[in-house]
Amino acid sequence: MKYSKIAATLVAGSLAVGASSASADILDVHMSIPKDLTFLADSAKLMDETLRNMSGNDVGLQLYGSGELVPAGEILENVSSGAIPAGWSFLGQWGGQVPVAQIGATPFGAGPEALAAWLHVGGGLEIVQRGFDDLNIKVLACHITAPEPGGWFNKEINSIEDFSGLKMRMAGVGARVLNEFGASAQYLPASEIYLALERGRIDATEFSLPIIDKDFGFNQIATYQYYPGWHQPGSVDVLMINMDVWNDMSDGERAMYEAACQVSLAWTLQYAPSAQTPQIEEFEAGGIEVRRFPDEVLAELRAATERVLDAEAENDALYGEAYNSMKAFVASSGRWTDLQTLPAE
Repeated sequence: MKYSKIAATLVAGSLAVGASSASADILDVHMSIPKDLTFLADSAKLMDETLRNMSGNDVGLQLYGSGELVPAGEILENVSSGAIPAGWSFLGQWGGQVPVAQIGATPFGAGPEALAAWLHVGGGLEIVQRGFDDLNIKVLACHITAPEPGGWFNKEINSIEDFSGLKMRMAGVGARVLNEFGASAQYLPASEIYLALERGRIDATEFSLPIIDKDFGFNQIATYQYYPGWHQPGSVDVLMINMDVWNDMSDGERAMYEAACQVSLAWTLQYAPSAQTPQIEEFEAGGIEVRRFPDEVLAELRAATERVLDAEAENDALYGEAYNSMKAFVASSGRWTDLQTLPAE
């Protein structure tokens, strides 16, 4: 990925901080994904590059891919205990242990730009951080993924009833929404999805952006790719640092981490949208049928999403605070967007 110019431009004003405060600190970061995965891992690599440029190679990230040293599902507990100093993962992966983490991918929720703004301007990250304080973890939101496809299917989805009995890999709240309609939706690690779909253990899957899904070969074993990605219009990946490690850093080092995190986040917002259409066209040329879910299906999914999220907000006060804060922020900024929207040609 050609992101060096972005990093150089965005951090030029921060070099003095790094030069005066660095102390040869390369942080071991254990990822929940393969370290060479397109886009999802590239933002972590960019953060490492940015830190090294800012500090004269004294501060950076040593990245370890999923399962190299720690299983992907055990990153949270190991960062919390201090067994490993840091991890990089999808925020919503930890929704079972930290309910507020579910806000990292909200069905029919904020898109990438609004989600980034809510986290870093609207107070969202402070709310999320409170959910991790008791785990002794500092959270930095350094990556936003653009809306994902609605999934890969081997059957047509013409009505909401077509989800009944469907076995689907899906992460986060979206899985609970589909289960409202008789589906059997559950999370599977990335490494298990292809074989599960190929062998019929699941009938459908979602994972990530088209450029990432291609790396996993889902287009080789599915017939349909559906849009839009109602379940994850924007999703957050985070760098989780053991709080003792974070507190032991100098003020200058912490400032560098926060600045480098912003560089990575900005790059994800810039890169993802333009890269998807050529990949979708390649899928179509290879025989994949690219379709949209019918409006009636999306309306049913939206209504079920509101029921599921309202129930979760009642069950967990901190999640409720985050959910209501995000909705209010999006509504407020949405009026500005509506006023500025030009008519279509």
